[in-house]
Amino acid sequence: MSKQGVLYLIPVSLGDCDLESIMPIHNFTIIHKLNYFIAENAKEARAFLKQTKYQEIGRADIQIVNQHTKTEALNEYLLPITNGHNMGLMSDAGCPGIADPGAEIIKQAHQKKIKVAPLVGPSSIVLSIMASGFNGQNFAFVGYLPINKIERNKRIKALEQIAVKQKQAQFFIETPYRNLSLFEDLLKTLNQNSLLLIATNLTLQNESIIVKTIKDWQKTEAPSFVKQPTVFGLYI
Repeated sequence: MSKQGVLYLIPVSLGDCDLESIMPIHNFTIIHKLNYFIAENAKEARAFLKQTKYQEIGRADIQIVNQHTKTEALNEYLLPITNGHNMGLMSDAGCPGIADPGAEIIKQAHQKKIKVAPLVGPSSIVLSIMASGFNGQNFAFVGYLPINKIERNKRIKALEQIAVKQKQAQFFIETPYRNLSLFEDLLKTLNQNSLLLIATNLTLQNESIIVKTIKDWQKTEAPSFVKQPTVFGLYI
């Protein structure tokens, strides 16, 4: 029986930028040796591979995993590893397994005793936590808030109460075209002295990271984040 391969977790850029400025050369060395990949979107994956100067894009075997992929199908995705080949798991942007459907693949790999090797690279969530100045020893990423305004406002107040009672910083995201709507609800719902982080286009040339109290946010125009990937943070 052949030795099992390794599942490499490959970070992807958060947008159009110079890859060498955000990723170590070691990543490119690993990527160029791989033939098998798992990704959310084949087109996006091939574009990223091309950016890394991957030779012969046509030889890249890319399996697709997303929120519609059935758990039972994931076993077959890892067959190249059980046959001795290394594989790479990519997100659409940022790090696999963080706010990403690839987490289920990683879970399956651990169950099969496959070695999982995370590579260094950008994560908008981690970078936002680093840049916030909030409690770096007690924080939570809670994903997306409810779309329904009533439910969303209840959730916002609940997160603020957790921040107050537990001194736990709260981080969340929104579909980019709904950023403004969420921002407006945050200003209407949160206490005046609560702190709000808005981090947009991290690692890109137009990166913006701003922290203000709700009172101060109410005195200024909304940030330029419409249809731009953004992480929100809340603390007291």
